[in-house]
Amino acid sequence: MGVLSGLEPKCVFRFFEELCAIPHGSGNTRAISDYLVAFARERGLRCRRDDANNVVIWKQASHGYEDAPAVMIQGHMDMVCEKEPGCEKDMEREGLELFVDGDEIGARGTTLGGDDGIAVAMALAVLDDDAIPHAPLECLFTVDEEIGMLGARALDASDLFATRLLNLDSEAEGVLTVSCAGSTRAVCTLPVAREPFDGEVMRLTISGLIGGHSGEEIHKGRANANILLGRALCALSGVSALRLIEAQGGSKDNAIPREAEALVSLADPSAAQTAAEELCAALRGEYRAADGGVTVALSRADAALLPMTEESTRRAVCFLFCAPNGVQMMSPEVPGLVQTSLNLGRVTTEADALTARFMVRSSVNSQKDETTARVAALCRTLGGTVEIPASYSAWEYRANSPLRERMVEAFRRVYGSEPKIEALHAGLECGILSGKMPRLDCISYGPDLLNIHTPRERLRIASTQRVWALTLEALRLLR
Repeated sequence: MGVLSGLEPKCVFRFFEELCAIPHGSGNTRAISDYLVAFARERGLRCRRDDANNVVIWKQASHGYEDAPAVMIQGHMDMVCEKEPGCEKDMEREGLELFVDGDEIGARGTTLGGDDGIAVAMALAVLDDDAIPHAPLECLFTVDEEIGMLGARALDASDLFATRLLNLDSEAEGVLTVSCAGSTRAVCTLPVAREPFDGEVMRLTISGLIGGHSGEEIHKGRANANILLGRALCALSGVSALRLIEAQGGSKDNAIPREAEALVSLADPSAAQTAAEELCAALRGEYRAADGGVTVALSRADAALLPMTEESTRRAVCFLFCAPNGVQMMSPEVPGLVQTSLNLGRVTTEADALTARFMVRSSVNSQKDETTARVAALCRTLGGTVEIPASYSAWEYRANSPLRERMVEAFRRVYGSEPKIEALHAGLECGILSGKMPRLDCISYGPDLLNIHTPRERLRIASTQRVWALTLEALRLLR
């Protein structure tokens, strides 16, 4: 007997427990991909697996739904593998140890992978039950969503014909997500030259910031340590001859950096110290409500590299000071939604170059491209080069969405209330898939998942039951 065998809906939790027994962290998806292929073959369902390990399973329409447009049910099969301190489980080779605590399911010592294993389990439960009425189905299971949506990016959609997508990768019950931002990562590199300079080496530090997710929290007015570093370098260069030695800040493109620092050689350290103190006071006033702990500090240091030349310093400081950052435009259609933003997530320095990495987000593709072009223009004007290692389409809001209308109707029938309609300033695979399949009308929803990506992750049982009922009612209405 499985740990979840007594829970309803039995069909969903049976598959979820089977999935949890298979190691399936990001980058380790072959075994779970094998499981899905075997599932399809055992039931005589048409199936395709690609080189990335994405799996598509097709099922013919139920009686009476033969002429209905095809529906895609989609989720990702990989999970984030995190463990509590002292947990010895080998998540590369061992399955999870599930437990039930009241209304919640968890995994002992590890993440649960409800994001997005519950979507895969629901799709399998639909495919497994011939009594469920539905239009022609394409069930798409992607890999490596958690490390950059790599599976969705690699997917060949040429044989996919669905025009309606149920994406089950949301973590808050009662919310129907109808739009998400697309994203571009831009890597700007400025070449630098170096020469001796007669000054005192000092470390300039920006610290004490809150940081946060560069999509979901970009509108909260929090400071970006890399941007403040540029401002501080500009302020110090106004009172003392200054040569930049190196600059470092941030750890992830998609996180607002909390700390940054630079090594500089200063002709007048005393004047620079006063300027740093004045800037610190000014910033604490500017950010007193959103990021009041900001600190700007100067301290003596040693450097292994020679200072940059005056020209290289001028260009690097100009770039860091003038780089656009933060919210660029709010949506005129969806109240409270950030339409376009960018985040200077990481700054690094090598002997011959300074590199700045941006993440640009927008729910409007043309504005995403324009913002990226603006960053590139600044970099190239200052003698640098720009690379775009990754970019994916926005899932743009549709004023006219028949799928949304049907989902709202299904929600009312199941819940007896109105759903919350939301748009995200973050990424979902819906953006990539709608870019590959322009006719695709999408909706994203899911049951309550708490503390995802941590060992405290929990899946709520009653919420899963209601979302399963919503999915069945939606499939019944999608004729």
